[in-house]
Amino acid sequence: MVIGLAVLVLALVGQQRTYLPAEIENGGRVYQANCTVCHGPEGDAVAGTNFSTGRLRRATTDDDLVRIIMGGIAGTPMPPSNFSDGQAGTIVAYLRSMSAPQAASASGDAGRGRAVFEGKGQCVTCHAVGGSGSRTGPSLTDIGAVRRAAEIERSLLEPDAEIRAENRPVRAVTKNGATITGVLLNQDSFTLQLLDANGHLVSVAKTDLREYALLKSSPMPSYRDKLNSQELADIVAYLTSLKGRP
Repeated sequence: MVIGLAVLVLALVGQQRTYLPAEIENGGRVYQANCTVCHGPEGDAVAGTNFSTGRLRRATTDDDLVRIIMGGIAGTPMPPSNFSDGQAGTIVAYLRSMSAPQAASASGDAGRGRAVFEGKGQCVTCHAVGGSGSRTGPSLTDIGAVRRAAEIERSLLEPDAEIRAENRPVRAVTKNGATITGVLLNQDSFTLQLLDANGHLVSVAKTDLREYALLKSSPMPSYRDKLNSQELADIVAYLTSLKGRP
């Protein structure tokens, strides 16, 4: 269900509470899955509404926002939802976080950023755009439609700061001592399926494993010391321009 968190605009008095990083992260997933179609990843796609600036209408407290998210607004495109209080609360946590300092992508050039992406950044060795590139990392074809510029920039500079469940790397060791690492695709009671570092689909019976575990660090390198500030702004501008195939 697409949640149009729309028509919310009066300057907020301030945050009602401090949210935990996990709450913001969970709210971001819900927002990106349900709300970006109407509001966009930056929260500024609906006229008169901009979540990134912290200006909302019809709400002055977090409780007000929760009620609007759950009950909708009659006579507007904002429908009611079937979220629980807790889920709506995580969306509020994410909305509050959106007014944090933004990425420097405003000064970036998407054309130059593509050149950095495909050249100096060597991003195509792990990622694909529109079917071109590697499958060992997440596809970035529509990254600009679901992730904010600030979030993309943070992923480039601090790849370990937020590793999404769907991108979590896994390390498995077989009973004969072989180590397999890759991105976890699926698992059930009997098997573990992952995409290994060479982009190959691997399915292993759990009875053949000595151990396996999700890793807390990302295989993606930090670009903090690899790109200058202009190159960083350019590559963020390019990634935010990727909205998926028509």
